[in-house]
Amino acid sequence: MFVKSIRILNSLFPTTDRYPFNLSVFQETDRLDITSEVLFLVGENGTGKSTLLEAVARRYGLMVWGGEKTHVVHRNPFETRLYHFLLLDTSKSEGTFRKGFLFRAENFFNYAASIDDMTMTDPDILRYYGGRSFHQQSHGESFISFFENRCGMAGLYLLDEPEAALSPSNQLAFLKSLQKIVSRGKRQFIISTHSPIILSCPGAQILSFDHVPIQEISYEETHSYRFYRSFLEQRERQLKGGS
Repeated sequence: MFVKSIRILNSLFPTTDRYPFNLSVFQETDRLDITSEVLFLVGENGTGKSTLLEAVARRYGLMVWGGEKTHVVHRNPFETRLYHFLLLDTSKSEGTFRKGFLFRAENFFNYAASIDDMTMTDPDILRYYGGRSFHQQSHGESFISFFENRCGMAGLYLLDEPEAALSPSNQLAFLKSLQKIVSRGKRQFIISTHSPIILSCPGAQILSFDHVPIQEISYEETHSYRFYRSFLEQRERQLKGGS
């Protein structure tokens, strides 16, 4: 694996009352050991999953696609500084050239549009993405085409809520593609997701940000699994407001 553990140097935080340094999961989690090529981060919105993904990407030296999740007017000067307080235990054999990226599915439309624009001057660029324009495919098809082709090389890939671009059937197609890519070896994924379909990946490790400190849990313990199972089994009761 490219990253085998993440240490959070919380004793060195510059503040404890501004995001993300005010989050208990970062203040009380010292180390995260990674035991699988596919690691899922789960938890409610605002618990720090996306922030940790971005911090790992910056610490590892990867490109952050999709920009920062901040508005300039309300910019928090501490927002992107978590990576200064991370130590990554990395593979000694992967060298200094870091391959991979952090990608936010919510920004995929803009990325696809920019690739199509590039084809005006460089039509051959599409050969890196399956040979077809993204906008000649459905949104889900184009995302999976991007994923399968762009993640073809060995590297560390961090994905933030890929289900945002995918229908349930395409989430299953994504999961099958993920398994196929991982089986080639020399590829590692850290994925933030709420999807119980994607979370069902066999052999994946799941870390819950709903626990303090961050805790490894099973698939059946995830909120996504329990919520969807409860809803499907007790739909009428749930719709009437039962708990």
